[in-house]
Amino acid sequence: MSGKAVPGGTPGLLERLLAAVRPGFRADVLVFDPEDPVFGSGLCLVDGCTRAVHASGMCGGHLQRWNKAGRPEISCLPDSVTAPWFGHGPLGSGSCQVPGCRFGISMHGLCDGHAAQWRRAGRPDAPSWAAGRSLIGKRADRPSCLVGYCGLWADTGAEFCRQHRQRWRLRGRPDPEEFARECENPDYRERVDLTPLPRQLRLEVQYALQCRRDDTMTRTKPGDIRAVIRILAASGASSLLAAGEEDWRRQVPASTDRSGQRAALLAYAHRQVAALAEGPGGWDREYPRDTWRLRRLGIAQGKHATLQFGGISQPWLKEPAKRWTRWRISTGLSMSACYQGLRALRRFSAFCGQSGVQGMHQVSRELLERYLAALRLDLGQRAIAEAAGELNTFLLAVRRHGWEPSLPATAMLFPGECPRRDRRLPRALAAHVAAQAEDPANLDLWSNPSYRLITVILIRCGLRISSATGLPPDCVVTDADGAPYLRYHNTKMKREALVPIDDELQAMIAAQRHRNAGRWPGGTPVLFPRPHANIDGTRPVSPDTYRSALGRWLERCDIRDEHGEPVHLTPHQWRHTLGTVLINRDVPQHVVQKILDHDSPLMTALYARLSDKTVREHWERARKVGAEGQPVQISPGGPLGDAAWAKQQLSRATQALPNGYCQLPLVRTCPHANSCLTCPMFVTTAEFLPQHHAQRQATLQIITTAEAAGHARVAEMNRQVAGNLDKIIAALEAEGPDDEEAAAGAS
Repeated sequence: MSGKAVPGGTPGLLERLLAAVRPGFRADVLVFDPEDPVFGSGLCLVDGCTRAVHASGMCGGHLQRWNKAGRPEISCLPDSVTAPWFGHGPLGSGSCQVPGCRFGISMHGLCDGHAAQWRRAGRPDAPSWAAGRSLIGKRADRPSCLVGYCGLWADTGAEFCRQHRQRWRLRGRPDPEEFARECENPDYRERVDLTPLPRQLRLEVQYALQCRRDDTMTRTKPGDIRAVIRILAASGASSLLAAGEEDWRRQVPASTDRSGQRAALLAYAHRQVAALAEGPGGWDREYPRDTWRLRRLGIAQGKHATLQFGGISQPWLKEPAKRWTRWRISTGLSMSACYQGLRALRRFSAFCGQSGVQGMHQVSRELLERYLAALRLDLGQRAIAEAAGELNTFLLAVRRHGWEPSLPATAMLFPGECPRRDRRLPRALAAHVAAQAEDPANLDLWSNPSYRLITVILIRCGLRISSATGLPPDCVVTDADGAPYLRYHNTKMKREALVPIDDELQAMIAAQRHRNAGRWPGGTPVLFPRPHANIDGTRPVSPDTYRSALGRWLERCDIRDEHGEPVHLTPHQWRHTLGTVLINRDVPQHVVQKILDHDSPLMTALYARLSDKTVREHWERARKVGAEGQPVQISPGGPLGDAAWAKQQLSRATQALPNGYCQLPLVRTCPHANSCLTCPMFVTTAEFLPQHHAQRQATLQIITTAEAAGHARVAEMNRQVAGNLDKIIAALEAEGPDDEEAAAGAS
């Protein structure tokens, strides 16, 4: 972008600006109240001072005096600090030490001219040297500073004294008369002069500042606004639309914008004016574009702010891709899923371009087979699964909705052709890593108490990070017994859910609400408002912001794994850890499913992987009896303990019976087929008592029927079975409560 004028503007934009800018922002010189929530920073704490806060609750002038005085206690500031700030009182005491000279001080109590003479004199003692000097030339008739109460002479070629001239320059060189009136006005306010800008550009800036005030999102310093105005005036542009957003960002020197606020303000102004020029957003305006701006569709911007169709070069593919993406958005699909679908179609578009495909009618089964083969050359298993799966979903949608009738009926991928995504094992944290993360001393290293509480909620409740950061302030509810529960929105299942919590966590949530009330007395709609760019407290902490803070916290805690390496963990690992811990604490799987709010047992089954140690403990505690009710004991610490346990695992896996287990080694043939209750290799536990009772009742009926029919042999065989069942039931029912609970948990 050059410095000369660039024709800009959009038809009708000027009229829209005139209609949109309210009178409060229409002035050429905007005056901001120090207590304005966006453009102000509060009043200086020194009584009688009307200047805005610069730092430590004081304006710039009083802050300088406070620092010079050694930063005394705020409650009892000395007079040297509370005197009127520089520029609001006479500066006669700040004149040159040479008698009769009323120029402002440059160095060592001397003005520029006398300081030069003093240096040429060899830098003697300044006060003694000044006492013996006189005025340089005829200066008694020098004009005074334009600021009426100043009392100093104006610098040569200037209208202000040295001190006021410096402030005038810092203010952006406004009109001298106006600046002098501001200095003489005790009720000073920050001002922004828009007169250097052309008419339309001035209106555009006024409109952008009005939008900034209405958004109440982040504070904007008047000094940054003045800097932006200088950049716009120097560009020669007549409209913000004369250049793109990134072009304007590049106009801001990085050396003068370390915080990035000035570049961000320019980009914000460009977006607001562009939106006004384009009119109301919506599908009618965004659909034809190759880049869909999600904010113009009323979609909250998360990780993805746009959806890009420019990478799909074929019109016959781009149009169905747009219809498919719009349909997916309307069904409530996440933007991440839509982004993945577009990424797969861009990859397929590149392949079609290389293959010379001219239309949807050429997307044949043979083409898809070649595409799968090409994917295997370039991508890994998971990437192939995503690319092929998303493409197949797209083709099915095109066929189902009739978006492109020429698509061949055979253009599809069948089950087994799309590589299945690997089912990952639970990513639960190792016990020693979890212990370090949950250590109260490490939790106290969080610099932000909100992030500490989020961490505790993730650990104890197993929420997804998106659900935790979006908690409402009234997220704690109690039942009829007064037990507390955490009510949250399951962002994946799109429904409300409850999880039990303890009294300590309930108190921590109450403390968080109290902190919020201290900063946002009017209340906030979220439990965890983001700490910056959130004046009204309506915006929650972003999951990505928490993830970044989590990484910094792990570094401070110096959490390490079993190899002594620094640990990297994700918020979701605490969910996996909670599910695995609950399963290994004998919590029934359907209860874990309820706590984690899973939609089906299959989702919970991912965590339902009992550790080998847990299952063996159950096996060792459970009372085991044989076919005749005799106890079967194997010392867990004996030499055969490990071997017996290994055999038990194999037996359960390959020779499980409906009412017990077989101890027969797998290499032998069973001589007692279908006669387990008379088999010496049969073993059972209390968990099969219901089956034993049912079989005993059925056996007694068989005996009665056989005796009535005169079948003595059948009756005799079943009497042995019934006798063994009686012994088994009696032995198993003799277990104590602890043994019975352990036997039940082993299942």
